[in-house]
Amino acid sequence: MKRSSRIALVMMGTSALTLSACEEPKTDTAIFETVEQCIAEQGITAEQCYGEFNAAKAQHAEVAPKYASRADCEADFGAEGCEVSPYRTNAGGSVFMPLMAGFMMGQMMGGRAYTQPLYRSGDDGKNFRTANNRSVGGAIGRTQVAERAAGRPAQKLYTQQRGGFGARARATGFRAGA
Repeated sequence: MKRSSRIALVMMGTSALTLSACEEPKTDTAIFETVEQCIAEQGITAEQCYGEFNAAKAQHAEVAPKYASRADCEADFGAEGCEVSPYRTNAGGSVFMPLMAGFMMGQMMGGRAYTQPLYRSGDDGKNFRTANNRSVGGAIGRTQVAERAAGRPAQKLYTQQRGGFGARARATGFRAGA
């Protein structure tokens, strides 16, 4: 009996240590759905809010996940959750991307976070996600997010497969144009 209880205690201690070792480092950011929410936040100026919102909006078309069909996009982001991208396929067809649902700012907050657009997936409409499909939670205002989620978003040069936000993607090439 004593021997098995010691093993159980050792195993419990190892599990707790493993769980705490896996926790990612966090960085300070601020998350908003609108510029007005940002302006209402204590210590952030309207000029900063508009600047960071515009920076996120400028990145949106480049970094948002891309889909070859509206149905594929809406499968990941819900009905009415997508828009036509300014990009076209090499054959001239439309490319679809999710609507920008908010923005995360971090450069002015002294952390290692980058300003970027945020999205809400259809299966989890409460939490914001980056273009790289990293959850940053649903809190509005100053918060902490995992450093990996706050990193610089990468330009998406491919379209997602149906249900593929953050999963596998297939290259279909596209070009900018209206």
